[in-house]
Amino acid sequence: MSYLGVGVSPGNVPVYHSTNLKVIDRRVRVAELVLRCVICGLGVIAAALVGTDTQVKEIFTIQKKAKFTDMKALVFLVIANGIIAAYSLVQVLRCVVSMVRGHVLFSKPIAWIIFSGDQVMAYVSVAAVGAAAQSAVFAKLGQSELQWMKICNMYDKFCNQVGEGIASALLVSLSTVVLSCISAFNLFRLYGGNKSKRSSATRW
Repeated sequence: MSYLGVGVSPGNVPVYHSTNLKVIDRRVRVAELVLRCVICGLGVIAAALVGTDTQVKEIFTIQKKAKFTDMKALVFLVIANGIIAAYSLVQVLRCVVSMVRGHVLFSKPIAWIIFSGDQVMAYVSVAAVGAAAQSAVFAKLGQSELQWMKICNMYDKFCNQVGEGIASALLVSLSTVVLSCISAFNLFRLYGGNKSKRSSATRW
């Protein structure tokens, strides 16, 4: 069969799979590096916004100070984002070293460790944001059935800064979920490559 006078047979069709894989791998590595940098930066911002947030109110000549340690969910949020930021910083360094050395794939044990770490960080981030968001709703709206007052009516500055921290933590959470999918792709394509090699060896 020929097109434009050029004969093409099944035996001499050029294959560009390796080039395509290199392009895909480069894009995946760049996306992973960007996401890890975003997670590290936003994790630090979220922990700093919530951890440094305080407000003093005077109630009947008595000064009351609101701080993040008054709510266990906020303590969890600060600790979780601190851990996630530190973990992401280590992974950023690994990604940079890998890109400088030109490594395309890594071993399965390392891929499993990275995949497991990313999964744990994603679950921890989602749990921390969920707990903090629930506490924020109670602080904003109160709970009349339990006689919980609307704390944010008194500590408006404190609540606004906590809200900014939770928003940053939410972006961290979404990024960790996407990153866990990328690490899963990096892991399972190692097995997919072996399957294709075995199948080609069987055909030959």
